[in-house]
Amino acid sequence: MNVAVPRIGKSACPHDCPSTCALDVEIKADGSIGRLHGTADNRYTAGVICAKVARYAERVSHKDRLTKPLLRTGPKGSGQFREISWTEALDRIAGAFTEATAAYGSESVYPCFYAGTMGQVQRDGINRLRHEMKYSREFGTICVNPAWTGWLAGTGKLSGPDPREIALSDCVVIWGTNAVVTQVNVMTHAIKARKTRGAKIVAVDVYQTETVRQADLGLVIRPGTDAALACAVMHVAFRDGYADRAFMARFADAPEELEAHVKSRDPAWAAAITGLSVDQIEAFARLVGATPRTYFRLGYGFTRSRNGAASMHAATSIATVLGLWQREGAGAFHNNGAIYHFNKTMIEGLDMVDPGTRELVQTDMAAFLTGDPAALAGGPPVKAMLIQNTNPVAVQPDQTRIRQGFAREDLFVAVHEQFMTDTARMADLVLPATMFLEHDDIYKGGGQQSILFGPKLVEAPGEARENHWVISELARRLGARHPGFDMTPREHIDWLLRNSGWGTLAELEEKHFLDCQPDFDEAHFVNGFGWPDGKFRFKPDWGSVYGDGQKRLGPWDAMPRLPDFWPVIEEADEAHPFRLVTPPARNFLNTTFVETPTSLQKESRPTLKVHPDAAGRLGIATGDLVEIGNMRGTVRLTAQIFDGVQPGVVIAEGIWSLAAHEGGVGINTLVGADQVAPYGGAAFHDSKVWLRKA
Repeated sequence: MNVAVPRIGKSACPHDCPSTCALDVEIKADGSIGRLHGTADNRYTAGVICAKVARYAERVSHKDRLTKPLLRTGPKGSGQFREISWTEALDRIAGAFTEATAAYGSESVYPCFYAGTMGQVQRDGINRLRHEMKYSREFGTICVNPAWTGWLAGTGKLSGPDPREIALSDCVVIWGTNAVVTQVNVMTHAIKARKTRGAKIVAVDVYQTETVRQADLGLVIRPGTDAALACAVMHVAFRDGYADRAFMARFADAPEELEAHVKSRDPAWAAAITGLSVDQIEAFARLVGATPRTYFRLGYGFTRSRNGAASMHAATSIATVLGLWQREGAGAFHNNGAIYHFNKTMIEGLDMVDPGTRELVQTDMAAFLTGDPAALAGGPPVKAMLIQNTNPVAVQPDQTRIRQGFAREDLFVAVHEQFMTDTARMADLVLPATMFLEHDDIYKGGGQQSILFGPKLVEAPGEARENHWVISELARRLGARHPGFDMTPREHIDWLLRNSGWGTLAELEEKHFLDCQPDFDEAHFVNGFGWPDGKFRFKPDWGSVYGDGQKRLGPWDAMPRLPDFWPVIEEADEAHPFRLVTPPARNFLNTTFVETPTSLQKESRPTLKVHPDAAGRLGIATGDLVEIGNMRGTVRLTAQIFDGVQPGVVIAEGIWSLAAHEGGVGINTLVGADQVAPYGGAAFHDSKVWLRKA
């Protein structure tokens, strides 16, 4: 008996993870999807992908996928909809946008998107409609701003040593990221270094993650205190002769000032702030100081505090004090965004940007949807929205006001989605969207060095349509004129590649991916860092990291002049004795995968990790329903007694659908929307809370 062997299609993972894995996709004879695998000949992916993407067939063929346009028939949030045609749906959206523009001006329309897909065409094409029609611009602040700013403040360029060099290291420091959960390939290369070179793996985090458990040295610190640890490491480096003074004399701006500054920031000082012991700090400092091939892999997690940018800068500064950049398998790395130099004029309509059009700050959404004049930048109210690739009702901070804003009867909302998310339930119109295997797109690796092509491999179910098609159809109805609306996704990809110096789509499709890694000297800053003088900045000018024209947010002018612990975090107090951190769950990715059966089975339910000492005082046992709250609201979760966290810290993993929580209130209700300095961002891991048994 002959058994049909699935053919293998080449693709790329579209999700908001720095790994951006190259994929081999099993496609069965009936056109359905089987297992997904990592492409072996991509040396970063190296044949390994996370379990949730490997079982992607669960999402593609899920019984609850949206397949028809839906029009709301009941109250907002009721979930009552009826099917309509695409023609009616698009006509209604265009009509709502035209009506809002006529009554309040074009800035009353707010197209909203983020990183539900990292595809350059399907994610960013919504900006072409925005710019052509002079709708409100969006200043993205939900994710990268503190991390990228902190990195750039020192290096001047968003790039670094080849992350595949982790395998050539003798010490790998994984700081502020749970790589086992959020970027498994970092662990692939770190474990290879351990096996082949006897390398030590260090993990720095705020609780005992799976990455911390697998490390040789795990440092569990208090949230928001990373810069104190970094300063103590630099103190030891200067004190014990590990500092590379010759390197700093040539490549750093103020080494003498830094040495004098950290002289008082010794391990005892840092121990009091971080909650680590002096011995732990000394051991870490000696390990990295005595290991010339130390590679710092710096993540996003530790920057999601109110001092996040300063913490990233302090951690990056260690590599400069030790002179690690000079050696293969050493230095520091955060993101490779600068190596791609994409020209996105056609995709985003950048030739049509009107700088006079107001710019709404993404994480001010709760404020501007509820009419705050400052958040609205003095402009009209937001009266109409189109949302793609994001689920703000669940993922935005200050959710009590977010829900109030979306409940406005005078706000028209159209959501283009794959499932009935919390945001879709609040919409007036819901449009069915394709998944990444059902459309063409192009991707770039943030945590690696590849440009990857993801072609359409299977047909979408029902009437699901890609983002690009929806934007182009709306443009026709609205009278928008830009050549990008008349191009196919493949034509956009080819234009992008040709105009960015990366060849053609035909060439990329043949290779599947392009390795864009710069040479050693460029990647390791051998000839100088990215600032005009070639020097790493221990003393950054926080107000001009991105030049003079960038919007500054938060108390940016009060940031520390030199690497330092900046005490602006939301500290616990008598009324709120705990610090709350909300890291990713292993089987979810933001709110993606919260609907798939295996992910739900593995995660079970929203839980709160509580230290045994705190649980004992409060009479809480594993399985108890507990309430946590602060001045922003109250959330109910199930307690899990957990000794891998400091006593005053509680951990709630994952962003669940609101319905999964007792009372229907999500964890981001407790997160403030005040901006992280100096260029904005949400302090998702920086909230004070009280805790009690429900």
